[in-house]
Amino acid sequence: MTETESVQAIGLKEWAAALDALRQGEQILIMRKGGIREETRDFQVEADSFYLYPTFEHQRKELIKPEYQAAVDRSTENWSPDLTQVALTCYAELVEDILIEDGETLAKLAGEHIWTDRFAEERLKWKKAKPLHVMLLRVYELENPATIEIREEYNGCKSWISLPGEMLQDVPRKPVLSDEEFNRKVERIRSLLQ
Repeated sequence: MTETESVQAIGLKEWAAALDALRQGEQILIMRKGGIREETRDFQVEADSFYLYPTFEHQRKELIKPEYQAAVDRSTENWSPDLTQVALTCYAELVEDILIEDGETLAKLAGEHIWTDRFAEERLKWKKAKPLHVMLLRVYELENPATIEIREEYNGCKSWISLPGEMLQDVPRKPVLSDEEFNRKVERIRSLLQ
């Protein structure tokens, strides 16, 4: 590798409160339609494994079920738009990308995530012609959070970002759920959707 080349890692942006639920094993899914600044104007899976990059700007407590709203407060306790660094705590492997096109199917997953029914339905209805991606993730917690510089290109409404891979290489991580627990959750979601 030359001096001008650098190791890149990919990151997927997600609300910090949702990352908290993923890290705690309370949910194994996220929902995606795409950000306003997506190059293709809609969401596409760009990697099968990636770091989860926490976002804070668009989190709203009223869009999260009451029992999970404290996660918004915890995540924003020391947050400011002026911060220059962010801590990465999670890595994920995509197990399945389920495309959902109707509210009836989406409603079957209501007990499997932290968002309100209203918010889930709004995500589905946005860009009506495009399906909602429900991504089942095997999540790993980094044994030591990796603190990285917040770059200008990380800002804005886009899903995928390039992270400094040299800072993330060889960071030990462990699954947040055992194989048995994780497989049980995956099977429950699949059975709900049958």
